Amino acid sequence: MKDKIHPQYYTDATVTCACGNSFTIGSSKKSVRVEMCSKCHPFYTGERRLVDTAGRVERFKRRYSIKD
Repeated sequence: MKDKIHPQYYTDATVTCACGNSFTIGSSKKSVRVEMCSKCHPFYTGERRLVDTAGRVERFKRRYSIKD
């Protein structure tokens, strides 16, 4: 590897999730903030979240004045 062209590598970088969970990884940044992690992601927790598709469709129709 060439000298002085690679970023500094931190072996103790901290990842902080929006849910409050934190863990350490290796990274070129000292700290990383994420929105979801394995503690709060629905795939890993088994939770099903209801997505309001009806509200989205109604909002789209109102925005673009689409009549049925």
